[in-house]
Amino acid sequence: MDLTQIQHAIETLSTEKQMALLDWLTERDRRQWDAEIEADFSRGGAGMDLLDRVKAEIHRGESVPMGNGR
Repeated sequence: MDLTQIQHAIETLSTEKQMALLDWLTERDRRQWDAEIEADFSRGGAGMDLLDRVKAEIHRGESVPMGNGR
């Protein structure tokens, strides 16, 4: 089934079923995003270098954690 066929099939669904599909897609996207963030900020993840740089800036007094205010 190609994208056009899927779109057409969705348009034929009742409003309730379209909303259920939207809820499912939203939850699926949230789970994928959570998994990506978890992977990025786990040991060896792509975000760890950034996190280490931010921690170093805080340690040097160049910035403060958001919870501490200005």
